[in-house]
Amino acid sequence: MGDSNDTLGQIPVDRTPPSLRRWLWRLWYVNEDLRGYFLLFPTVLFMFFMLMVALATLVVQSFWVDTAPGAAVQYTLANYSLLITPEGEIYRALLLRSLWMSLMITVSVILFCYPIAYVMAFHVHQHKIFWLIVITIPFWASYLLRVFSWKVILQYNGVLNSILMTLGLTDEPLDIFLHNRSAVIVTLTHAWAAFAILPIYLSLEKIDRSLLEAASDLGDGFMRRFWRITLPLSMPGVLGAALLLFIRNVGDYVTPALVGGVSGTMLGNIIVSLFTEMSNEPLAAAVSIAMMVSITLIVCGFVLLAGGRKRLKGVA
Repeated sequence: MGDSNDTLGQIPVDRTPPSLRRWLWRLWYVNEDLRGYFLLFPTVLFMFFMLMVALATLVVQSFWVDTAPGAAVQYTLANYSLLITPEGEIYRALLLRSLWMSLMITVSVILFCYPIAYVMAFHVHQHKIFWLIVITIPFWASYLLRVFSWKVILQYNGVLNSILMTLGLTDEPLDIFLHNRSAVIVTLTHAWAAFAILPIYLSLEKIDRSLLEAASDLGDGFMRRFWRITLPLSMPGVLGAALLLFIRNVGDYVTPALVGGVSGTMLGNIIVSLFTEMSNEPLAAAVSIAMMVSITLIVCGFVLLAGGRKRLKGVA
């Protein structure tokens, strides 16, 4: 009995004031947003920490001088100066090419995925989850597998040339489908389609159908309803998908290396080459930082422009 009393006496007592406990209980169980933020906090903190470590390492390394192994580290702005000199023209040209190709890929994906998401949202009334799974199943495969599949389709003795020869449209295989910018754009359009279908579908699904019915009662046709109601209300999903695709594809290097050839080379390929084959990590880091800054400025400008137009419409 004495031991039991001693054990009971060692049990910690919650000395939190009852009013504070009630406040914490209400804060946790009533505020759903707070619960969501709390559950996300560990993951966000870990990702932020890992990103900051990698980014800080890259920034510091970009100021190094490419010296012999074992030599003392020296800091300089020469790596950034090179990018704005005539010797750095190749990096500027590849950056512009990468931005342009990423823009074309983004536009292609949106134009390809919007009709699919529209049909799913407005014309499929049963088993929507099933059809979404069916549509996205091909994208569950490995990214490299999908890229290699397109290489098999587009290559000299590939599926596309075989079909053209079978139909009698050409007498011999054509070499215009692979190792060019178009091959990169087509491959990446298919590779990242699922990343656009889902956000666009969710935006279309949230549209209040009564707005469309009211527009129909007022005499608006399909195209007028689409341009005045459906498209504007689905723009959050479209813009979110567009930003995700644009940022992701600017730095791609796997697809250009496999299907792009010389004309389809992007800045990511040069960065990888600088890090590996040329062993010039400082210059590679400087080029990477320059690319990230360019993407950040473009995205911020786009967001500010979109926000400004939205405010102007609200005032009007």
